[in-house]
Amino acid sequence: MMHFDPFARISLKIAVFLVLMGCAEKPSTVQEDTLNLEQESQVSLMILGVMQDGGRPHMGCNKACCLDQDLGLRPREGVVSLGLFDREFDRRYLFEATPDLTQQWQNMQSVFPVDSAQAMDGIFLTHAHIGHYTGLALLGKEVMATTAVPVYAMPKMREFLSQNGPWNQLIEQNNIQLMPINHQKPLFLTPNLQVTPFLVPHRDEYSETVGFRISGPNKSALFIPDIDKWYRWDQSIVELIKSVDYAFVDATFFNGDELPNRDMNQVPHPFVVESMALFENLSKQEKAKVHFIHLNHTNPIADPTSTASKSVLQSGFNIAKVGAIFSM
Repeated sequence: MMHFDPFARISLKIAVFLVLMGCAEKPSTVQEDTLNLEQESQVSLMILGVMQDGGRPHMGCNKACCLDQDLGLRPREGVVSLGLFDREFDRRYLFEATPDLTQQWQNMQSVFPVDSAQAMDGIFLTHAHIGHYTGLALLGKEVMATTAVPVYAMPKMREFLSQNGPWNQLIEQNNIQLMPINHQKPLFLTPNLQVTPFLVPHRDEYSETVGFRISGPNKSALFIPDIDKWYRWDQSIVELIKSVDYAFVDATFFNGDELPNRDMNQVPHPFVVESMALFENLSKQEKAKVHFIHLNHTNPIADPTSTASKSVLQSGFNIAKVGAIFSM
């Protein structure tokens, strides 16, 4: 039997990484169930936000979902975002640049401290709806004044950012550097990390929409915060769930009763009840991979005491929580 020298493995990783590079007091919003750092792997994924583009409280909402019993605003719950860490190679990546980027970046630093406030090694964007990219504005001269932060985006998304202000100003002043990604083309970030974008059907007014497969040295994850009904996609979400360890999937609405004054056909996200029915025949272990994310402020599963929330958990699925960390 051939034996592999662990020191050779480390040297090989460093060599590969050099080639790749040549080519190319804890915040209160972090929940108490965040894993202890000593228990984390070198590569981990952190949930930074779980809500739909408007977050919660949602502007203009005067219902109980956004107000407490004293008619005061609830504490802010941020828009959907993930943080990705590779401690071995000291790299930090964000998925989505949300309006809540300030707090989310602070939360990242609370579990992976950095010496420089500009130590963002890349931001991955899914599409051009306001909750998913407008946080880029905070990288400009008025706020962080970053230098050449890599922003990974699909062709139409890059074109949109390049041809419209204020986003093109970020490019012209070298606050961000647009990096190309393409459908089903893996991107190797470090020897430990691989990210593969894939197109999904959605309302694409300004750009295409993608999900991501995020692969670490030991585990992999799906990130699909926005998609139209599952049947509109030419891929089987059931089979994709089976192929990964974690699946963070669109749960914008629990059912079709949440927006009585709006045609739900105009916002055809898969309802949570539809997804649970579709995933019903998955094994107990496979159901546990599913973490519902991107919750509209009206979605009752955002309230852990609700009947809807309890039904999701009793069915074997999970509801994404800010601050949760997953070993990759």
